[in-house]
Amino acid sequence: MLMVGMERKADMPKKRLTPIARKLRQQQTEAEKLLWSRLRKRQLENAKFRRQMPIDNFVADFCCPKAKLIIELDGSQHSESPSNDERTRKLGDAGYIVLRYWNSEVFENLEGVLEGIRQALLTAKNT
Repeated sequence: MLMVGMERKADMPKKRLTPIARKLRQQQTEAEKLLWSRLRKRQLENAKFRRQMPIDNFVADFCCPKAKLIIELDGSQHSESPSNDERTRKLGDAGYIVLRYWNSEVFENLEGVLEGIRQALLTAKNT
């Protein structure tokens, strides 16, 4: 089953996640399309973002590798998912900052979401 967001593939090397990431890029949600339209081409703090980026055994929705910042968009299928906590912890242990937003937040408060991401980028630049 292919889900939007970070997919855990037990013991799957990054190379094998590339086709999954490509498929996810082709099947973006409306929330992902909207956020990507504001993150791409270094529009936010001149930060370079990649979408559906394989990291370890996961595929991150959006990642700024230089800032080690991951942005995850969650729909109702991720509600109170313990695997989200596990992914966030593992990626945090690998040095990433993980920001999670609900799809509805992107639609209802895009500027607030972008400000949260901007603040995280500024914090990363100062560390």
